[in-house]
Amino acid sequence: MRVRRSWTRPWGAPAVLAACAVLAFGTPVSGVLAQAKPAPSTFGQVVGNAVLCLDHIDNKAFYAYLLTAFGPAYKHEGGAYWFRTEATLWGAPITDVIVSDDTSALVFMGVVADSTPEKLEPAIRSASGLRFNKLDNSAFPVRASEPGSKIVYFRSKAKVYCAKYKPLPPARTR
Repeated sequence: MRVRRSWTRPWGAPAVLAACAVLAFGTPVSGVLAQAKPAPSTFGQVVGNAVLCLDHIDNKAFYAYLLTAFGPAYKHEGGAYWFRTEATLWGAPITDVIVSDDTSALVFMGVVADSTPEKLEPAIRSASGLRFNKLDNSAFPVRASEPGSKIVYFRSKAKVYCAKYKPLPPARTR
């Protein structure tokens, strides 16, 4: 005797969504709905020191680190790859990590913290000893440290980044 499956079977919503994505776009939905991955134990030292300009910034090496730690970037815009993360730096949750691509004259590394610059600045100072000075007296001032890192507003959050000019390629000798 043959058992016939009915369309009234209660399928789970994720299975139906994935099936529709595969049929409509030919790709699995896992990449579209990618969740943030927890950060590796080296995240604070590697990324924290880079965004505070306490370490050399090599965008290719940082891209490889982030790709290994968090999987593929969820977007590529503004000359940067954006990675989603579940991490904490200086006691603040980090939602995104940004690393430059090769389209700009600058190499940069940054993080988006789920905090305001006013709350993040004292946390960074107490954790690293770095002081940030306000560069202007506007409602949303840019804060800069001596090594060159900056804290700026990113919508209602804070973005901390380090940007440097790319080194010139070595001179060719004959």
